[in-house]
Amino acid sequence: MIEFTMPALGADMDEGRLDEWRIQPGDTVTRGQIVAVVETTKAAVEIECWHVGVVDRLLVPVGETVAVGTPLATLLEPGEAAAATPTATSAPAAGTVAAPPTEAPIPQPPSVAAAPVGHRLWVSPVARRTAASLGVDLKAVDGTGPQGAITLHDVEHAAATAHHEAPNPPPPPPPPAAGGATKSAAEKARERGAAMRASIAAAMSRSKREIPHYYLADEIILDTALAWLTEQNAGRSITERILPAVLQLKAVACATTKFGEFNGFWRDDHFEPANGTHVGVAISLRGGGLVAPAIHDVAEKPLAELMEDLTDLVARARAGSLRSSEMSDPTITVTNLGEKGVDSVFGVIYPQQVAIVGFGRPAQRVVVVDGGIRVATTMHASLAADHRASDGARGALFLSEINRLLQQPQDL
Repeated sequence: MIEFTMPALGADMDEGRLDEWRIQPGDTVTRGQIVAVVETTKAAVEIECWHVGVVDRLLVPVGETVAVGTPLATLLEPGEAAAATPTATSAPAAGTVAAPPTEAPIPQPPSVAAAPVGHRLWVSPVARRTAASLGVDLKAVDGTGPQGAITLHDVEHAAATAHHEAPNPPPPPPPPAAGGATKSAAEKARERGAAMRASIAAAMSRSKREIPHYYLADEIILDTALAWLTEQNAGRSITERILPAVLQLKAVACATTKFGEFNGFWRDDHFEPANGTHVGVAISLRGGGLVAPAIHDVAEKPLAELMEDLTDLVARARAGSLRSSEMSDPTITVTNLGEKGVDSVFGVIYPQQVAIVGFGRPAQRVVVVDGGIRVATTMHASLAADHRASDGARGALFLSEINRLLQQPQDL
């Protein structure tokens, strides 16, 4: 028997709300399959399962908020039989979740879809919002999700049925009056933004309290890299062109293969090197706040594939649709504020990582090259690193390696 638990989607996550199950008891689950959607303070995250087995029971109903590490479901390993359960007067219907014994519910007429007495009416958040906008009475909707939870499909089906049966369907309810109990979208957005800021503040406070940061910076001449990119993009469509940010991600990832002490985690008073380089990309969200989900195996990917991955990741992050492995797997983070007009950025390390690399705005500056003065396009790169895992001398060599790689973009 395998327990599938609420994953930790970052150092700033203590709990999550289960928004949706995408599996049912009896389903076969494969490695990497998306099995649920969990709402955090930062995004709705698609949860992947990294076990192979058959779903035995779903332990947490849709809508429930539980702590990290709480068992969400149990899986039977391949070839394992379900444990015998005590004999009951009636077996639960297929696809439902076993619940502790309670008083027998008051029978309801077949035409009434009321929830049994003593049982909560489980509704996914998107279904609840859709029901409110369509004027659907949730008490009259038959839920087809786990434990009878009402899904978006159930609400849409109920709305379509009501529209077909009623020649003049009632209009949707009017918006609540100012000061009413129902929160507006703007109020919910403000609350979500405040929760995200609190979450970020908690993680960054922990970082500055526990991690002995040291900071280094270097100025990188970009003329060679930009000229090479211009040549490479000449035969590409606008949507396929490779951005300088992709070169930066690849250079950082490749540098960690030589300086592994910057790619991993500080856990239990020692450094744990990572298996692979999964670069967290700091992404600002339109409603405020930021996330830093990972692009996996950056050092091994060609630049064109990385460009596709980056475009997809930014779009999904701002749409609030990320995957659990993207939130939990970053081994080093890169932040780029160049597009905001900032010359330099010195980041705060995200626990339990040990380094963050920052890139500022490319700009034309006067530099000395081979004993002569000329104007070149340069960019300031910075490193914030954990002094428990590395020291300044190694950090300087790490930044120098990033610089060297960006001078030879054809090798990336």
